[in-house]
Amino acid sequence: MTTATAKPVNNRERETLGEFFLRAPAVGPALALVVAIVVFSFATDTFFDLDNLSTVVQQSLVVGTLALGQTLIILIAGIDLSNASSMVVATLVMAKLAAVTNVFFALLAGVALTVVVGLFIGTLATRIKLPAFIITLGTFTGLTAVAKLIAGGQAVPVSDGLLTWLGTKRYLFGGIPITYGMTLALLMFLAVWYALTKTAWGKHVYAVGNAPESARLSGIKVNRTVLSVYLVAGLCFGIAAWQALGRTPNADPNQFQLGNLDSITAVVLGGTSLFGGRGSVLGTLFGALVVAVLRSGLTQMGVDGNYQDLATGALLIAAVVVDRIARRQQQS
Repeated sequence: MTTATAKPVNNRERETLGEFFLRAPAVGPALALVVAIVVFSFATDTFFDLDNLSTVVQQSLVVGTLALGQTLIILIAGIDLSNASSMVVATLVMAKLAAVTNVFFALLAGVALTVVVGLFIGTLATRIKLPAFIITLGTFTGLTAVAKLIAGGQAVPVSDGLLTWLGTKRYLFGGIPITYGMTLALLMFLAVWYALTKTAWGKHVYAVGNAPESARLSGIKVNRTVLSVYLVAGLCFGIAAWQALGRTPNADPNQFQLGNLDSITAVVLGGTSLFGGRGSVLGTLFGALVVAVLRSGLTQMGVDGNYQDLATGALLIAAVVVDRIARRQQQS
């Protein structure tokens, strides 16, 4: 009688399993999303209702669009702490101008504002070589003050149909509520996915995030790429302002105070590395949904908002730790 001997573990096979998650960063957040939905479906009686799931997706739209622009910036090893405050100022500009002038012009003015902010940040980052963290921290502080000055201490209601159009509901298959904002967000994610994976510009973005000096030596216009990323991200933030008005027809300077952190959390949860050069917009989409599911589920369970913020912060730290460990294993 012979005894079975254990087959030696192949280290290369074990590394390949870890490398799989590095190559497919969207897998982790997708699994986390499924687990969160299952847990909250058992923990509450209403979470798995179609109307509630539609509401969760709607709640994720603004943060998801902010996170889409944030993904591009983090891919080049940057950061934008001012994206939510830029968006809030844009909502106020749209609401104020819509009351005194053409609403289409008001919409364009709000989007143009966020693009100009992106141009400002990108110019300082490329020409003066200031750290993005410092630039956007200062911009965040300034824009927060500007929002309060424009609003005069009170929310500005919006009644025009164009500014709230993205919140209009339609029902598919007789009962699934879908808004125009959902469709627009999906198209935006698809467009950015295509740009990152199928164009030379996308390859340049990843190259700059991985090693800017090597990218420069290979002929890539690093400054031009960085500036273009901040401009595209600014456009995303302007559209997020439009989505915010569709979700809540009030321009409020006190809204989305943690929108910048929520967007960063969604990006990092989605598998995009804070150190640049690795990530995907699909992962960001799942990450934004995870944040929305977590907040909605905890709200339905009666958990205090402060504990929800605590849970979101813990998720962000955990995601950064996992990313750091994965990078170390990849380099070893």
